[in-house]
Amino acid sequence: MKRLFAMSLLWLALAAAGAVPEHSEVLPDIDEESMRARLDELPLQPLEGIWFYPAEHMTLGIERTASSPDETYRVVLLASDDVELLPGTIVGHIVASAAPDKYSLWLYSERDRLTLCRPMECVATLNRNATSLTFDPPHWDVKVRVNFARFLPSIFGGISIIPHMEKEKLPIGFKKIYPEGGNGNEFNEIRYL
Repeated sequence: MKRLFAMSLLWLALAAAGAVPEHSEVLPDIDEESMRARLDELPLQPLEGIWFYPAEHMTLGIERTASSPDETYRVVLLASDDVELLPGTIVGHIVASAAPDKYSLWLYSERDRLTLCRPMECVATLNRNATSLTFDPPHWDVKVRVNFARFLPSIFGGISIIPHMEKEKLPIGFKKIYPEGGNGNEFNEIRYL
């Protein structure tokens, strides 16, 4: 119930902002090979490339969204152990922030048959070498205690909300597998001689 409540609040905030599409879409004819070919033709930003998500055994492509003038990217599934997800499925969106190494990462959190829905926001950090993108999913934990017996209600009260401290966990994230420096120049940047 607490997860449903938190998700509802988040979903209302997202709907009001209009930041991310409510449902994912499937891009046709996208796989790891075609993504490599697309990336080889572009001047890449550090975030763009092919990434491996070890926690879910997924290979993902991150590329700039052509339809948006801002620094926005889409996260596209290229391969997965989950055979119900099709290659080319957009599994998330990334938006740049004011900090050069911090991004808003929106990942779809639920499945409606074959369509992904309910994007959830995380803060993602790109390391200095642009070889890993780590994030910590949001944590909500609220404990509510109801004193039905009302034993010593002046001391314990009828209802109390108890905060719960979450232990620090290792962040999860993506590891870059392509390109590793691009065409000899870091991230296909032009080098002047």
